[in-house]
Amino acid sequence: MAEVRRRKVDDTTAAGGAGEDDAANSSLGASAGTSEADKRNSSAAESSDHIESEDEKLPEEKFVEELSKNLPQGTDKTPEILDSALKDLPDRWKNWVIRGIFTWIMICGFCLIIYGGPLALMITTLLVQVKCFQEIISIGYQVYRIHGLPWFRSLSWYFLLTSNYFFYGENLVDYFGVAINRVEYLKFMVTYHRFLSFALYCIGFVWFVLSLVKKYYMKQFSLFAWTHVSLLIVVTQSYLIIQNIFEGLIWFIVPVSMIVCNDVMAYMFGFFFGKTPLIKLSPKKTWEGFIGGGFATVIFGIIISYILCHYQYFVCPIVYSEELGSMSMSCEPSYLFTPQEYSLSVFGIGKSIKMIPFVWHSISLSLFSSIIGPFGGFFASGFKRAFKIKDFGDMIPGHGGIMDRFDCQFLMATFVNVYISSFIRTPSPAKLLTQIYNLKPEQQLQIFESLKETLGDALN
Repeated sequence: MAEVRRRKVDDTTAAGGAGEDDAANSSLGASAGTSEADKRNSSAAESSDHIESEDEKLPEEKFVEELSKNLPQGTDKTPEILDSALKDLPDRWKNWVIRGIFTWIMICGFCLIIYGGPLALMITTLLVQVKCFQEIISIGYQVYRIHGLPWFRSLSWYFLLTSNYFFYGENLVDYFGVAINRVEYLKFMVTYHRFLSFALYCIGFVWFVLSLVKKYYMKQFSLFAWTHVSLLIVVTQSYLIIQNIFEGLIWFIVPVSMIVCNDVMAYMFGFFFGKTPLIKLSPKKTWEGFIGGGFATVIFGIIISYILCHYQYFVCPIVYSEELGSMSMSCEPSYLFTPQEYSLSVFGIGKSIKMIPFVWHSISLSLFSSIIGPFGGFFASGFKRAFKIKDFGDMIPGHGGIMDRFDCQFLMATFVNVYISSFIRTPSPAKLLTQIYNLKPEQQLQIFESLKETLGDALN
C-alpha cells in the first residue's frame, strides 16, 4: 500500500510539472505532456531565427548597425543652396531634381574629359579606381579600427600600389615596349617587370603575416581577403578599361555611355511608370524601368555608334609612333568602321543594304549593358545591405559615392575586353616587336632570316 501511495504522489508531481511546462511553452504555440515534448519545444525555440527584440539580436548584427552609423551616406546629402530652393517640393521630387542636376554635371564632365584625349581618360580611370577602392576599404577599416588592429589601412594601400605597378606596367610594356627598350635603365624594368611585381607583393605578404595578432586571427584573415577581393573588383577592371581605350576611344565611350543611358532611362521609366518590383536586393528597381531602360539603351547605342564611326579620333587605335616619338591616333579606318554591303533575303526577295559593322557589334554591347550590366548594381546593393548602408560614400549628392555610379561600369569593361579579344582583335605589330626585342641576338637573327626568306618568295 505504501508503494502504491508513493507511485500516486510521483504521478501527481509529474503531471503538475507537465502542466507548468505547458504554461511555460504556451508562447511557442505548442503543448507538452512529457519531458520529450518539452525538449522538442525547447529545441524549436533555440533553432528559430526570428528576432523578437534588440536583446535577441546577434552580436554581429548589433555591431553592423553601429558600424553603419559611422559611414558617410550621400543619397540624402544636398547642398544648402539646392536644399533651400527645393524645400517646398515633396521628398520624391526633390531627390529626382537633385539626381537630374548632378547627372547632367557628370555627363558634361565626361565630355570634357573625352575632349582632353586618351591621356586624360587614363588619368581619370586611375583616379576613379583609387576612389572606389577607398570607399570599399573604408568599410573594412571601420571594422579594423574598432578592434584596434594594426596596419590594415597601410597594407591595403600598399597592395593597391603593387597591383597598379603590375597592371599598368603590363600596359606600358605591351604598347610602348619598343620605345622603352631603347632606354637602357628602363630595359631592366621591362625584362624583369613581373619578377619585380611579385617581389613587391611578397614584401606585403610578409608584412601582413608579421602584423597578425593572436586574438584576432580570423578577423585579420577576413580583412586580408577583403582587400584582395577589392583589388580584383577595382584594379583588374580599370586595367581592362585602359586596354579598351588603346583599342580606340570608341570602345571606351560607347560602352560607358550605354551604362549611363541604361541607368538614367531605367530610373526615368521606373519613376513614372514603375509598379512591379524587379528584385528584392533593390526594392526601388522595377520591371517597367528594366525593360524601358533596355529598349532605350539599344536605340541609343545604335545612334551613338553610327555617329562616332565617322571620326578618326574615336575609331583609330592608340599606338606609339616612332616617327613622332609620341602616341598617335591617325589611321585609315578599318572595315569595322566603314560601310559594308550586306545581302538580305526576305520572303525570297533579295535585297542589299549598307551598314557599318561596328553598329552590329553595338547591339551586342547594348544588350549586355541593359540585361547583365544592372546585376553589377544589384551585387553592390547586396553588399551595402549586408552592412545596412545606403551608399558607399557621399561625394555625389543624390547619387552617393563614386562606387555607386561605377558598380555596373566595371562589369561592362570586362565584357568589352573579352568581346574584343574574342571577335575583334588582330595581332599587334608593336607587341610582336616588343617580344622580339626581348630575344637574344641570335634568335632575332633567326626570325629576320625567316621573314626575309618568306617575304622574298612572296615578292617574287
